Amino acid sequence: MAYLLVKHTVEDFSKWKVGFDDHEATRKEHGSKGGMLFRTSENPNSLVILLEWDNIENARKFTESDELKKKMEELGVITKPDIFYLDKIEDVSF
Repeated sequence: MAYLLVKHTVEDFSKWKVGFDDHEATRKEHGSKGGMLFRTSENPNSLVILLEWDNIENARKFTESDELKKKMEELGVITKPDIFYLDKIEDVSF
């Protein structure tokens, strides 16, 4: 399984969230299978996004697209995103 992990800070979470939700169809077209949103306890505008993807190549194409860069700017992303492409190794349970 392939995952995309993104960490960045936004100006205003509420504004960003509306745009993120509106962008769902585009992510899906590029291979996203959904995922989870997190924010740090210290700053509600500091976000971590973990998305499942059909494959790493499609995730990389999506994150490197001019369309996404423009969208992030429109939605008030104020830091350069930290992006990680991850291959799932195993589930761990206790």
